[in-house]
Amino acid sequence: MSISRIFLSTALIGVLASCASPVSRMPASGPSAGYSSVTPTAIPAASASDEAGLQRFVQSFRPRALSSGISPATYDRAMRIAQYNPDVIRLDRKQSEFSRPVWLYLDSAVSDVRITTGRQKNAQLSSTLSRIEAQYGVPREIVLAVWGMESNFGGNRGKMQIIPSLTTLAYDGRRGEMFQNQLIAALKILQAGDTDPEHMLGSWAGAMGHTQFMPTSYLEYAVDFTGDGRRDIWSDDPTDALASTAAYLARNGWQRGQTWGAEVRLPANFNMGLIGKGTRRSSGDWSAQGVRTMSGGGLPSGNGSIIMPAGARGPAFFISDNFRSILRYNNSDNYALGVSFLAERIAGRSGIQGNWPRSDRPLSTGEREEIQVLLKRRGFYDGEIDGLFGSGTMEAVAAFQRSIGATPDGYPTSILLGQLRG
Repeated sequence: MSISRIFLSTALIGVLASCASPVSRMPASGPSAGYSSVTPTAIPAASASDEAGLQRFVQSFRPRALSSGISPATYDRAMRIAQYNPDVIRLDRKQSEFSRPVWLYLDSAVSDVRITTGRQKNAQLSSTLSRIEAQYGVPREIVLAVWGMESNFGGNRGKMQIIPSLTTLAYDGRRGEMFQNQLIAALKILQAGDTDPEHMLGSWAGAMGHTQFMPTSYLEYAVDFTGDGRRDIWSDDPTDALASTAAYLARNGWQRGQTWGAEVRLPANFNMGLIGKGTRRSSGDWSAQGVRTMSGGGLPSGNGSIIMPAGARGPAFFISDNFRSILRYNNSDNYALGVSFLAERIAGRSGIQGNWPRSDRPLSTGEREEIQVLLKRRGFYDGEIDGLFGSGTMEAVAAFQRSIGATPDGYPTSILLGQLRG
């Protein structure tokens, strides 16, 4: 789950009927219909002051929830299980010292085990996936790849109860207002009757179900594909979750009948200043400059950009508007490449053929932040100093590289850091 993916609202179906559980409300449509084998993780004890503070927050937040359309019965029912979760705060404040290079990320994302499992799921769910693909126009392998990336095909859906987690983050987290909005969205889901507080499970940050929807995203995009009257992304049956993922991608620009892009070869004289999502041209224009697929053929039709996530010494990719749809799911080039190439392998096509610069030393978070500080000091960067290298930082790196006559690939390395320090 990526916390940057905070995605708004369908008509409410009605209030919870006598607080019924998902199992009792789900019509029987198969042996696993409405049933989840996930057991919630126990919440560790909090200090008396933290728990008292959270309960005061619960009372003070009630008027805002009610003014947002939440009924008193729904609010009070949900907040019966609200308690301060120290594990959630610990995870929210945890920061990894090192960021994995793209090749290590993709080694994990497109592992042999994940490819094999994806192919097995493709065979098991063939009829369901065919219907989803026909309705939304998103290829089955893309839907399967998102499922594999988000929860390892349902194996890691998250075991934390969402209401305690979101209440804790809304009260004591670093992004209180954001999580307060997510909490209200979660209450709307409960009020619609799609699940109950005890069975609304997910990650520590509130992402839920097989494909890890945040509550606001769920309200906007989740669908009842099984026709049982509930948008159930939590049960062992992944049908609604997979259809909801396809609906999300389709509504965020996925073009039916087109691909995400392709790995490409660049000519020796290619203008590296054109690298990056900010330069978008037709495949014909790129082809006229000598860009070819790895097999030597023409590029997929449509407009797109060329990206090189490991710089000039690594592979290059032509990315179409469909790739940008995947980025709407999780705004990370690495993630979108993981989905794209896991999908390729599930479908029986080849993986990445270019070589990664695996000898490069990964930068620590402190070094990444220092790069941003030094870029800002030189007037190339005006974003946050957070050690996270998104498009803004990479564009700033490329601008600095151009200013010193280096190849402007936008790729941050220890060599770049030395150049900035000099």
